[in-house]
Amino acid sequence: MNIGQAASVSGVSAKMIRYYERIGLVTSAARSAGNYRKYGEADIHTLRFIGRARAMGFSMAQIRELLGLWQNKRRASATVKAIAKQRIQELDARIAALSGMRDTLLYLSRHCEGDDRPACPILDEISRATQPQLLVAQATRH
Repeated sequence: MNIGQAASVSGVSAKMIRYYERIGLVTSAARSAGNYRKYGEADIHTLRFIGRARAMGFSMAQIRELLGLWQNKRRASATVKAIAKQRIQELDARIAALSGMRDTLLYLSRHCEGDDRPACPILDEISRATQPQLLVAQATRH
C-alpha cells in the first residue's frame, strides 16, 4: 500500500511516517518502480505500535527503546516495566503541576468579584514576579 493508505490504516499521518523514516525510527519503505513508498503489514504493525506509544506520551527516545525491545524476543520484561514506570512518574509530576495550576486559578477566581470594576486578583497575581510554585503553595493554604 502507498503512504496515504498506510497512514489511514495505521492512524499515523503521512508526514509523521516520513519523519519516522528520516530519523531512523522505522526503516525506509520499499519503493515501487515509480519511486512511491510501499508498505506491508509488518510496516503497518510497527506504525501502529509507534502511534500507540505516542498516544501514551512516551518520548521519541523511549519509543525507540520500546520498539527495539518489542522487536527483540529475548528481551527482559523488567526493562520494559522500568520504562513504563518512568513514564508513570513523568505523568504523576505533570498531573501534580496541572492540579497545582488548577488550584491556583480556582483560588484566584473565587476571590475575583467578576464585576464591572477593574480590580482583578487574577491579573494582579499573574503580573507578580513570583514563581508559579509559590502560587500553588498560596492557593493550597487558603
